[in-house]
Amino acid sequence: MPARLMSCSIIVSRYQSQLKIAFRTARDDPETFWSEAAQNVTWFEPWSRTLDNGDAIFPKWFGGGKLNVCHNAVDRHVESGRGDQPAIIYDSPVTGTKQIITFRELQEQVSRLAGVLVKHGVWKGDLVVIYMPMVPQAMFTMLACARIGAPHSLIFGGFASKELSVRIDHAKPKMIVTASFGIEPGRRVEYIPLVEKALELSSHNPSKVLIYNRPNMEKVSMHPDLSLDWEEEMSTARPHDCVSLPASHPLYVLYTSGTTGTPKGVVRDTAGYAVMLTWTMANIYALKPGEVWWAASDLGWVVGHSYICYAPLLHGNTTILYEGKPVGTPDAGAFFRVLSEHGCSSMFTAPTAIRAIRQQDTQAAMGAQYPLTRLKSLFLAGERCDVETLNWAKRSFGVPVLDHWWQTVTVIDDDMQEVTPRTLGNIVVRLPLPPGAAVSLWQNQELFKELYFTKFPGFYDTMDAGYVDEEGFLYIMSRSDDVINVAGHRLSAGALEEV
Repeated sequence: MPARLMSCSIIVSRYQSQLKIAFRTARDDPETFWSEAAQNVTWFEPWSRTLDNGDAIFPKWFGGGKLNVCHNAVDRHVESGRGDQPAIIYDSPVTGTKQIITFRELQEQVSRLAGVLVKHGVWKGDLVVIYMPMVPQAMFTMLACARIGAPHSLIFGGFASKELSVRIDHAKPKMIVTASFGIEPGRRVEYIPLVEKALELSSHNPSKVLIYNRPNMEKVSMHPDLSLDWEEEMSTARPHDCVSLPASHPLYVLYTSGTTGTPKGVVRDTAGYAVMLTWTMANIYALKPGEVWWAASDLGWVVGHSYICYAPLLHGNTTILYEGKPVGTPDAGAFFRVLSEHGCSSMFTAPTAIRAIRQQDTQAAMGAQYPLTRLKSLFLAGERCDVETLNWAKRSFGVPVLDHWWQTVTVIDDDMQEVTPRTLGNIVVRLPLPPGAAVSLWQNQELFKELYFTKFPGFYDTMDAGYVDEEGFLYIMSRSDDVINVAGHRLSAGALEEV
């Protein structure tokens, strides 16, 4: 075995041992475990009770505490002497743009943008819809909303007008923040016509639409009574301080991708989310403050919210914001180039991205030209990863590749009996859910209870199916509704793929 791969095996073994200890502590004494984790977050007022579990479906974490996520993600790093450290590395192969934004520069942009929002009537509790491409200004807006306590709902840039209108009607935003256009390989996606059409289809009208015009292009606008120009507003904006918020205050609403039936906007809170994310950067991803991290996702998805924007900034890491694709921008060596050029320590992506690279560059010849001297680990999540793709990634990147699934689970059958090893079952999570989990659906607690907590009382239904092996490793095989019954045997889509 090559020396580097041997050292990788040792690292993985040590990592697994540490996680087992953490798992046992969190399971057996959650209040002590999460109380200790919360010490790594800055509080304006300390919490009085770590966990109130009077209602297991709606547990209250860190009751009485007050804090601000933006302060923890931005201001405290400036105050502690990290102001000149890069906070965001913007790498956009689709525009040929690269930009480094320090924590001090980030603080200036975010505080002034918060001033713009407040100037136009957005305040604590008012929801803001963000409909933007992968540009730093999207992150500025998320953080500016968090700064003043305005929950944001970031909608995947380029969604069609109908999908956008459904979310606008349900969320009822005080303001929409958008951009002139997004860029996909070979085409531009004009956002303003999409927003205008969505507003025509919607019964709700925001008070203002703030438009970021991408540089070196003709400016676009909407009706003068409705639209605001980002550059003009920022040029006269007054900085706004962080607002002290209760632990349970909603940070954001993220709608599921489905468009049928009642819209489902998943709500994340302020304190639990901040505590959980900060803990994971050190203990799951093994990063130290100051190291460079890259989550190759989109801000419109939960991975983008958590691990492009909030988690790395909360932990004091430099986060890469990538406006491109795994292949085609310009080739299958793109991921390797970004990792090498920016000295990335660890990366998070989806198996689909790795499969796309492998399909176009089977031997990773394009990637081999970029030395990955600082890369320590690669994490895969978001979908099932087949063994062949996992092994290819290990060989090609030369670091431990950890395929992880973000929940602490039990595997049971339909009668709520825990199954034996390697028996396909329903994957569920015992209540109460830990800090950082979804706390409800926006303006619909009853649907939240009905969807996720009625089928298996006392558990959260992940709606995934899988099994646990003899060593306790979990295998995610498919969604529960993809399981089929053949001659009395339950078969998953993942199992059928491996036949």
